[in-house]
Amino acid sequence: MSDRSEKGFTTVKQNVCVIPDLTIKDLLSAIPAHCFKRSALRSSLYIVYDLVMISGIYKTATYLDTLISPEYVSLPHPLLYPAARLSLWAGYSFWTGLFATGLWVIAHECGHQAFSESKLINNSVGWVLHSALGVPYHSWRITHAKHHASTGHMTQDQVFVPKTRSQLGLPAFNPTKEDILGSSVSDEVMRELKEALGDSPIGATIGAATYLLGGWPAYLIRNASGQKRYPKGTNHFNPDAVMFAPHQRESIILSDIGIVLWLAGIAGSIYTYGFLTVFRLYLVPYLWVNHWLVLITFLQHTDPILPHYRASEFTFPRGALATLDRNLLGGCGSIMGWIGAHATHGISETHVLHHVSSKIPHYNAWEASDALRKRLEQAGIKLEGAPGGWGEVYRVFKECKFVEDEGNILFYKNSSGLAATRPAFTDGSASDSGVELDKI
Repeated sequence: MSDRSEKGFTTVKQNVCVIPDLTIKDLLSAIPAHCFKRSALRSSLYIVYDLVMISGIYKTATYLDTLISPEYVSLPHPLLYPAARLSLWAGYSFWTGLFATGLWVIAHECGHQAFSESKLINNSVGWVLHSALGVPYHSWRITHAKHHASTGHMTQDQVFVPKTRSQLGLPAFNPTKEDILGSSVSDEVMRELKEALGDSPIGATIGAATYLLGGWPAYLIRNASGQKRYPKGTNHFNPDAVMFAPHQRESIILSDIGIVLWLAGIAGSIYTYGFLTVFRLYLVPYLWVNHWLVLITFLQHTDPILPHYRASEFTFPRGALATLDRNLLGGCGSIMGWIGAHATHGISETHVLHHVSSKIPHYNAWEASDALRKRLEQAGIKLEGAPGGWGEVYRVFKECKFVEDEGNILFYKNSSGLAATRPAFTDGSASDSGVELDKI
């Protein structure tokens, strides 16, 4: 997005987003038939793989810890020994959290019935894994299915729903001083929006960090970043919450039991081994898991180039394609990109495919994604974002502030009121997003 200023206005050259006009049959027919096959045995081996990796990381850290003493290594100052231990266990928590996110991804696949052909096996394995990671399995499985059915829908999607201008209490849209599509805005309006939203690097950094560390529990407990039409107090632990149907009540209670057992396990472990041990071995890696979950899913669904839809323009294929594939940790080099992708079973790298068909297991998703991308390229659609990492979270956090109250195809605007992208349909004509341009 390039910009120029003249006569008190800033105008940007926007990217063009091709609004898909594909059917679900178009998308699914591009995927090889064998990619849809699910295997309980093969899926289980990935659980074993993750657990072996986590055990290996623990054994390595424990062994190296015994070597951090004057008996084995000479350091120039006594304080360097505890500093070395702190660095060692910080590394342990990082890598354990990354591979534990892989377990989280497998539990997530259970919720999609992608783990095996058996619903009983899927839900049993998913409940155990997700409960061990502090996730109410069925509660989240239900709302996550709604998210998949209505991805990018302004009033039906369940998470990462953009806030509108009015919801943020911003100055009302002024058609004489700004373009509804965000290509031009007056200096006066720009100052007003920046003052209302804030645009400091420190504020963006703190906001992004808070989001990464607390976003997941905040979503479960109080519907933070969730559907705005839900009443205050909506959460994933109340069987009577608005997003659950009466027949799902027992499943929500079972999920709550899993969380109670998880909390009891943590409390019992603290009583037996002490808080610091549990904090070092489990709680810090658990925070890393939450961090990776938010980072991955936030970047999959939030970017200035992604459209959001109101009901009149929404279709399932459009929602499924309102997501991005990104290489997790790819910005840290090819080796870290490979590790990030494989430790988390490609959840970030094959996400568009996952939204097209969520029952495809992760080990088949790589091939299926390649086939789907070829079909999308024929339609002029490319859904590959920048590598996933902290820098990208910061950029997206700064650029995605609000969407307009008007229009049926919406793109995020930044704190200046400018949008990086405008919609176009497959015939190449620009869309007015449901707004009559002659009224602007």
